[in-house]
Amino acid sequence: QVQLVESGGGLVQAGGSLRLSCAASGNSFSISTVAWYRQTPGKERESVATITSGGRTNYADSVKGRFTISRDNAKNTVYLQMISLKPEDTAVYYCNLIVNRYEYWGQGTQVTVSS
Repeated sequence: QVQLVESGGGLVQAGGSLRLSCAASGNSFSISTVAWYRQTPGKERESVATITSGGRTNYADSVKGRFTISRDNAKNTVYLQMISLKPEDTAVYYCNLIVNRYEYWGQGTQVTVSS
């Protein structure tokens, strides 16, 4: 069983920055694929960024060049550095981890970008 705890969300003005963290329990973190998703009311959850166990990354077109996903296997933590934030980035951001065919979700952290 893996538990994920997100942190780092908050209120920021447009153009500002935030760094989200996702801390995972367990000892399989280094072989996992981790992703950040986001969701706004009435919309489907969408993938924002993904990082594989080998460090390969992938981003949604809407965040390319502004968001950076990284991982620290020694700390069992994945980060999402967000810069040049826009009001449309406002959402609840969720951490998702896949390992050994199991999928886990965090509880989410709210990011609000004011114009």
